[in-house]
Amino acid sequence: MSKRDELTKIQLSEEDIPRQWYNIVADMPEKPDPYYSPSTLKPIEPAEMAAIFPRAILEMEMSAERYIDIPQPVRELYKQFRPSPLYRARGLEKALGTPARIYYKYEGGNATGSHKLNTALAQAYFNKAEGIRHLTTETGAGQWGCALSMAANHFGLDCAVYMVKVSLEQKPYRKILMQTFGASVLASPSNTTQVGRSILKDDPDCRGSLGMAISEAIEVAAGRPDTNYSLGSVLNHVLLHQTVIGQETKKQLEIVDEYPDVVVACCGGGSNFGGMAFPFLQDKFAKGAAVRCVAVEPASCPTLTRGVYANDYNDTGKMTPISKMYTLGHDFMPSGIYAGGLRFHGESALVSKLYHHGHIEAQAYAQTEVFEAAVAFTRAEGIVPAPESAHAIRGAIAEAMRCKREGKAETIVFCLSGNGYFDMTAYENYLSGNISDVTFDENAMRESLKKLPQID
Repeated sequence: MSKRDELTKIQLSEEDIPRQWYNIVADMPEKPDPYYSPSTLKPIEPAEMAAIFPRAILEMEMSAERYIDIPQPVRELYKQFRPSPLYRARGLEKALGTPARIYYKYEGGNATGSHKLNTALAQAYFNKAEGIRHLTTETGAGQWGCALSMAANHFGLDCAVYMVKVSLEQKPYRKILMQTFGASVLASPSNTTQVGRSILKDDPDCRGSLGMAISEAIEVAAGRPDTNYSLGSVLNHVLLHQTVIGQETKKQLEIVDEYPDVVVACCGGGSNFGGMAFPFLQDKFAKGAAVRCVAVEPASCPTLTRGVYANDYNDTGKMTPISKMYTLGHDFMPSGIYAGGLRFHGESALVSKLYHHGHIEAQAYAQTEVFEAAVAFTRAEGIVPAPESAHAIRGAIAEAMRCKREGKAETIVFCLSGNGYFDMTAYENYLSGNISDVTFDENAMRESLKKLPQID
C-alpha cells in the first residue's frame, strides 16, 4: 500500500518548520504598484509609515528579496503549534462520491483557533524589539484580535482591539478570549476616537466595518510615540508571514507523492489565501507548474469578482496608504454576514495584481451555501470550521464535484484556516433556518466608487 492510500494525517517534525518566509514579489511577472500617501497623493515616503510600523516590518513590506529569515525567537514560538497537520479528507470524498483526492491544511489547532497567530507573533516580536509598548488593531470576526492579544501578552505589550460592532454582537466569546489574554476590546465605531465619533454622528446605529475599525486603530497609534498599529491581513508583510502554511503543505504532499491540481483558500484581505497559495505560485512562475489557485469570497462582499481594480484607501477614514487593488470603495458598507473576517471592501495589492493578470482565479458564494458546505464537512470530517474557512470548503467541494462530472481524479488542497467553535450562534441560526442570503448592493458600490482618490 502506498503512503497516499495509507496516510490520513500527514505530520512533519519541528525541524520541518520553515526557517524563512517566502516573498512572492521576487517572482511575480508583474511587480506591485507603489503605495501613495493619503495626505499628498504622491508616492509615500517611508517616514509616513514609520509613524505606525516598526522599521523591520517596513523593510519587509517594501522588500523584493525572495526569502526573509524567520527570527529564531519567533520560530521557537511557532513550535508550540507548528507544523500544523495536513489531512486527507477521506470522509468528505466518500460523501461526495468524487474521484478527486481532497486534502486540507488545518490551521485551527492553536490556542487562538486560526492561522492569524503566524503573523501576530512576528509582528509583536518586531515591535517589542524596537521599544514599542502598546499595539492597536482592528478585528472582524475576532480571530485576528485573539491572535494579536495572545502575542502581545507574550511579549509584555498592551493591546487595544477595535472589533467591528456587528461581529462583536455575533461572537461575544471572542471578546472574552481577547480580554482573558489582557487586551482591551472596543466595539467599532466607538466614541473614543475622532473617526468613530464622526461616523456615529452621521449614523448612531452604525454596525461597523473593517475599514472603520482600521481607521480608529490607526488614529490611536499615530497619536502616541510608544504605540504602533498591527494589521492582520492585506499588507505584503502579513502575507509574507503566512507563507509558512504553503511551504509546510508542499513538504507534506511530497510525503504522499502528491502535487495539487487545485489550491483553494478563502479570501477577505488576502492573508490566508496568500499564505497557502504563494508557495505554489512560485512553482508556477519558476517551473511552469500547472496548478490553479482559487480565492473564495462571500457573494455579499465580492471584492475580486465584482469590484474594480483601482487605487483606493484601505480604511474608511482615509488614513492608510493608498494601494492599487480590487475594491468596492473605501466607504462601502458590507452586509453583516457571519463570516466577519471576509467583510472587507478591498483586497491585498499582491493578490489583486495576481488576479488582474490572470495568475489566480476567484469565486463567490452566498452565505447559505457556505454553511451547507460547512455542515457537510463537519459531519464527514469531525471539525467545525469557522464561517470564513467554510468558504474554502465550498470552493473545494465545487472543484470535487466538477471532477466527478468530468471523471477526473485530480488533487485538491484547501486551507482550513480556523475552527468555528466560537461560532455556534451562527450554526444554530443556520440549522434552525434563520440565516438568509444577502443581496450584494451594486448601487452602494457605485456610489462608493465615485469617491476613489484621484492619483496622477
